[in-house]
Amino acid sequence: MEQKFKRRKDYLEKNFKYLTANEKIELERLKRLEAKELENQGNKTEELHKYDRRGNAQSNIRKTISKSEPKYEETSNTETNYDEDISVDDKDLENEKIPKEKKSKKPKKKKSFLRRLRNFLIIVLVLIIGFFAYGYFRVKNLPTANFSVEKFNGKKAKNGATNILILGTDQRDYQTTDDARSDSMMMLQIGGPDKKVKIVSFMRDTLVEIPGFSYEGYPDSKLNLAYNLGEQDNHKGADLTRETIKKNFGIDAEYYAMVNFSSFAEVIDSLFPAGVKIDAQFSTVDGEKVKQVEVPDDLRYGPNNLDPKQTIKVGKQRMDGRTLLNYARFRKDDEGDFGRTKRQQQVLEAIISQAKNPATLFTGPSAIGTIKALTSTNVPNTTVITKGIPAILNASKGIESYTVPELGDWQDVEDQYGGAALLVDFDKYKAKLKDTFGE
Repeated sequence: MEQKFKRRKDYLEKNFKYLTANEKIELERLKRLEAKELENQGNKTEELHKYDRRGNAQSNIRKTISKSEPKYEETSNTETNYDEDISVDDKDLENEKIPKEKKSKKPKKKKSFLRRLRNFLIIVLVLIIGFFAYGYFRVKNLPTANFSVEKFNGKKAKNGATNILILGTDQRDYQTTDDARSDSMMMLQIGGPDKKVKIVSFMRDTLVEIPGFSYEGYPDSKLNLAYNLGEQDNHKGADLTRETIKKNFGIDAEYYAMVNFSSFAEVIDSLFPAGVKIDAQFSTVDGEKVKQVEVPDDLRYGPNNLDPKQTIKVGKQRMDGRTLLNYARFRKDDEGDFGRTKRQQQVLEAIISQAKNPATLFTGPSAIGTIKALTSTNVPNTTVITKGIPAILNASKGIESYTVPELGDWQDVEDQYGGAALLVDFDKYKAKLKDTFGE
């Protein structure tokens, strides 16, 4: 049997468990070829079986084997070098290569890695759920917790952006939503074509037409009254505010998010344990510059403290939730309600821009659990992830903000109850907001 056939047969036998179907057929053919040659050789067959295990031939083998047949010797090592190309074409049986043993182990390694990755993800998921539950249940028994989600009939913006109506109500712990009015109203846009984060603030004393309550086409009520009227109509405060803004200013909201005094402070302290960095600024008071002001401290209100105050200094500082709330609500400087609206906008911008690490605001399970318990909102978790996190990252490049109306761009009038109100040019602001929001 020729040496190349012999080596091929030995190779196939040694790697039998890795052979393909064709290679096994090839091996059978080689065995038959070897048997046939041995049968023809007669005495040579007996002599071939006398090779010792190391492949050393007896001296009499050299005498009996034909000189025309190539000598077959193995190396001193017991293993053959199987990296050589030991293949036989179809005339010589088959042209196949046997995969190395190392290659056969790769799928096993990949499978093992995937199994470890799966187990790791399961552990992470369990931890996330656990921390979320902790954040939720640690505040669920507070008076400010467990807001119900209100019915909201908003629509998606035509340009694909997500508009969120943000409401801050003046509800105290001892009040129900029927007693409250919206202390701040903002429209937040994220995920627009230009990828900018945009905030439009509406002054609460702006005179507007409230659908279903005002005379058709006649503005006679303050904007913040819409929430109160809606809450008294089967808790539709957020949606009536949305309708009122759409009716008077031409922009709609897809979602809403709402907090009151106490829930705002709890959310801030949960997200920013070290406080929110802000540069506190006030207008003049009675024409004089101030270094500090005394502001109402609503969260300290009680039977034994009917007029609580807190002193806030001008300049850069860190504010906890209570201080940030009092700063945003102050309106006793010379800019009045416009100054308050401007500070509320500043507060929201500071919160968004300082959440540069998305995990702080959106993927911190404990914080998310707390927010869910303290906020009334219909924003889906998928929107938070797909649009909220990119918005946080984009906010580091700047936030485009606008106030309706602009400072001094109104007429001082009275509402239907005789209260001081602001009358604006609706056509002007509709055009401005359409350009700003890309509607």
